[in-house]
Amino acid sequence: MTRPAPTARPALLHRLAERGVDRTLLLLVPGAVFLVLLFCYPFLYGLQLSFQPQGGGGALANYREFFSDPYLRETIWLTLKLAVPVALVNCLAAVPVAFRTRGTFRGRRLITTLLVMPITLGTVLTAQGLLGYLGPNGWLNKTLTGIGLIDQPLELVHNYWGVFASLVITGFPFSYLLTLSYLTGIDPSLEQAAATLGANVRQRFRHVLLPLLAPGLAITFCLSFVLAFAVFPSAQLVGDPRGETHVISIEAYQAAFQKFDYSLGSAIAMVMAAVMTAVVIVVLAWRSLLYRGATGGKG
Repeated sequence: MTRPAPTARPALLHRLAERGVDRTLLLLVPGAVFLVLLFCYPFLYGLQLSFQPQGGGGALANYREFFSDPYLRETIWLTLKLAVPVALVNCLAAVPVAFRTRGTFRGRRLITTLLVMPITLGTVLTAQGLLGYLGPNGWLNKTLTGIGLIDQPLELVHNYWGVFASLVITGFPFSYLLTLSYLTGIDPSLEQAAATLGANVRQRFRHVLLPLLAPGLAITFCLSFVLAFAVFPSAQLVGDPRGETHVISIEAYQAAFQKFDYSLGSAIAMVMAAVMTAVVIVVLAWRSLLYRGATGGKG
């Protein structure tokens, strides 16, 4: 009795295609290489460097030095006191602006362009503009002094509020674009159905749009917070780098490039990463508790 001919085994490419792995995935290779070279490797290198203190004392000496020094330890609170309010203001301000500009109307492109234009300025040019407008000899103080409203120039820069204004100006466009993308992705038929049932504009926003928008707002807050928490040029140019805007990034820079203690600088950078990660985890956990349904997007 003759044996049946063995079934030919599918080619490797065919078996991979059945599992969703095809040549299209090769397009991810440049992005993966970029991620490894510019993020993963520097992060892992900095992490291991932070456990090699320049003056000895054990692997955790740098972290003990940071948390045992009140001046260094306070930088965490000072940075959070800047980053969290800035992220909240950017997110809260982006919602009504995105809500008003999501439709089609005359001049929409012009308004959107003006709203995102601060992205092109950069932090240094923004700081120079704030100094020119809000500084002791700036236009605002000169105008208020000239009309007799104030006798002494208002202290609007070289303090907390100068950095706050700079971070809002440079961070709002990102929050606005993200919020607008999430808002326009919500199926308009849901809002129309609520209107048909008698819900007014406020009720539709509160009970339909806001729950669907909440997951996107959480992501927007996280990105805005990370950008603000890593503040450095603004804290130097329009803040008080040795006082109320002595943020943690300044201390990391000084440790690495002024004291040439790269190990301590890496440890401070790791503390920065840990704090940002903790805040992001808390926000994402809150998002999952707030809303578990579908996003209601178009596709």
